[in-house]
Amino acid sequence: MQQYIMHVDMDAFFASVEQLDNPELRGKPVAVGGTSSRSVISAASYEARKYGVRSAMPVGQALKLCPQVIILSGNRERYKELSLQIMKILADYSPLVEPASIDEAYLDITGTQKLFGPPEKLGATIKKRIKSETGLTASVGIAPVKFLAKIASDLQKPDGLSIIRPEDIQTFMAELPIEKIPGVGKKSLPLFHSLAVRKAADILRYPPDFWKNRLGERGPVLYDKAKGIDPSPVVTESEMKSSSAENTFSEDIRNTEELKKWLLIQSERVATELRRHEVKGRTITVKVKFPDFRQITRSRSINSPTSHAMTIYETGCAILDSLGEIGAVRLIGIGVSNFGKKEVRLSLFAEKDEGRLDELDRAVDKVRDKFGKTMLTRGGLMNLKK
Repeated sequence: MQQYIMHVDMDAFFASVEQLDNPELRGKPVAVGGTSSRSVISAASYEARKYGVRSAMPVGQALKLCPQVIILSGNRERYKELSLQIMKILADYSPLVEPASIDEAYLDITGTQKLFGPPEKLGATIKKRIKSETGLTASVGIAPVKFLAKIASDLQKPDGLSIIRPEDIQTFMAELPIEKIPGVGKKSLPLFHSLAVRKAADILRYPPDFWKNRLGERGPVLYDKAKGIDPSPVVTESEMKSSSAENTFSEDIRNTEELKKWLLIQSERVATELRRHEVKGRTITVKVKFPDFRQITRSRSINSPTSHAMTIYETGCAILDSLGEIGAVRLIGIGVSNFGKKEVRLSLFAEKDEGRLDELDRAVDKVRDKFGKTMLTRGGLMNLKK
C-alpha cells in the first residue's frame, strides 16, 4: 500500500486570525509582534509580505519597508483556541496526527482512500471544512514522505493544495533548490555551491561517504532526502524537548544586575511550563543578542534534572557571569532541555531539599492559578524596569 503523508499549514495564522476577528483589518497589511521598534515580528499578513515584511524581522525594519503596516500585540489564547479546533478537525480524518506547531500538523493518510477518496480529494475536503468552521484558509501538501509533504504545502500558498506522487519525485528533486531541503541553512550553502550543488538532485553526484566526511552523521541523511527518502513517521504524541523564554528590550541594557532580574522572570516562566508538562531538565542555556544582531548561546548541565525556578536562575546567572563584560545587550533569554523523568539523587539532604522545593512550587502554582500570575512576585523584581 502506498504511503501518503499530508502537511496542513495555516496561512499567515496569527495575522489571519486578527483579520478574521476584526473585519476592518481585512485587505490591509497586518503584522503580529511586540509594539516597540525593537521587538520582532511573529507573523505577517500576505498584504504585508508584498512589502518584504516577514516573521523574525525587527518591528523597526518592518515599519521602514511598510510604514502603513498595522502592528498588533496579538492574542495567544485566541490562537490556541482556534489551533485546538483545527487539530480536532484533522483528527476526524486520521488517527495519526502530529501537531508540528500551533498552526501546522502532519497526518498519515495511508489507507484512507476507501473512506475519503484519493489523497487530493481528502486534502480539498479538509481545506473546505477548516474554512467553513473557522473562517481561515490552510495550504495542504501531500507526498509519500514527511519532508516532501511540508515542501509541497508551501508551493501554492496561500490556500494551496499540492501533491507529489512517487513517480514525480525524481523530476521534482531535479528542480528543487538545495536550500529548500530542511536542514540546509545559509551557513552551509557556500559548501554546496563550491561543489556545484544547487539543486537537490545534484547531491547524488557524490556518494553518501563523501557527505558524511563533510557534514557528519547528517550527510547520509541529506543524501537519502535527495532521493526522496525520509523514514520519519508521523508521531501522535510528541514529547516536549525544551522550554525557553526570552525578551527583547526597547533600550539596550548594560547593567548585569538588571539582566539577571530578567533571567529570574524568564526562569519562573520556564519552570512553570516544565511543571505543567511534568518534566525536568538537566541542561540550562542562556542566549544573548547584541545591538548589531550578533548572538551567543552558552549551556551548562547540572547533576539532577530540575523544574525549579531558582535552580534554573542561579545556573543562568553563573553562565552570564562566565561571559565577563559583554557590553550592551538587546535580548536575553534562558531555556531548559535534556529532559528526564527520573532524578539523580546525590544525597539524602539533596533529596529533602528537592522535596521542599517541589512543595513550595506547587503551592505557588496553585495561588497563581487561582488569583492570577501577578499575585506573587519575588522581592528582587519589584524595581525592575518594564
